[in-house]
Formats: sequence, structure tokens, C-alpha cells
Amino acid sequence: MKKTLLIGYGNPDRQDDGLAWHILFQLAGRIDRPVNFDTGISFIDHQQSPDFLFSLQITPEMIDIIKDYERVCFVDAHTGNIPEEVRLALLRSEFQKSPFTHHITPETCLSLHENIYHRLPEAILVSVRGYEFQFIQGLSPSTEKLVDSAIQLIWDWLFS
Repeated sequence: MKKTLLIGYGNPDRQDDGLAWHILFQLAGRIDRPVNFDTGISFIDHQQSPDFLFSLQITPEMIDIIKDYERVCFVDAHTGNIPEEVRLALLRSEFQKSPFTHHITPETCLSLHENIYHRLPEAILVSVRGYEFQFIQGLSPSTEKLVDSAIQLIWDWLFS
């Protein structure tokens, strides 16, 4: 397997916004890399692939982590702005302006990476439809039904 990083982002305390945490948690279990629910996910050991990283949002500092990988998979919830409930999209480097100073997209992260390190990893984004964003932990039943499909897409990509 090529050296791969799975980056999930969202807020686990906002119901379906934390979807990526649940997906990474289950993927880690599938390859026998258990995680502690209380401390979240962060497996960066460079000896075993894939590595896992979970964060509330994508930050510019992540480009220093991404530089060590051939492939990167971003995982996030979407709010219905994408027609499919579960989508895997190839990403390209593209700087995108944001009205929020604390928010960057996976494409912008790749653009920053390319400008600093002069190369790009293969990158995808797996987006899964979120339906409820209340201040609770756990997924809505509608989003929970989509988790297995997302995991299978990522699994197939990992071993392609």
C-alpha cells in the first residue's frame, strides 16, 4: 500500500458533523488499530499505513503532515449541497477564498502544500450527507445508514 493518510474533520459534539470521526474509528477497527474514544484519533507512526488524523477543521499546519504521504483521503459531512448522499471525488490543488478566517478546504490545503513543497499527493474527498446537526454526540439514523457505504468506498480506494 502506498503511504496513505486519512484525515477526518468535523465536530463530534454536533451530531452528523462528527461523521468523519465515526468513519475513521470504524476503519481503524477494521485494520486492528483500536482508538480511545476519549482522546480521539491520531495515528501518525509512519511505519504502518494508513495513518489516521482527526481534527475539528482543516488547518494550514496540516500541510507539514501531508508532505510525508503519497495519498491523502479527506472525510467530511455535507449538508445536501452535493447531489449524492455519499460521494468520492478526486481533488486538485485550488486556492479557494473563504469568508471565514478559520476555514480552509481540502483543495486549498493541497494548494498550500503544492506551493511550499512543489508536489502533490494523490487526494480524494469522501463526503457523506449529514441530516441533523444538534448539540449531541452520535449520528442521526439517516446518516448512520450511509456510514457503511462511505467506509467501503474508502476501503476500495485504499487497496486499489
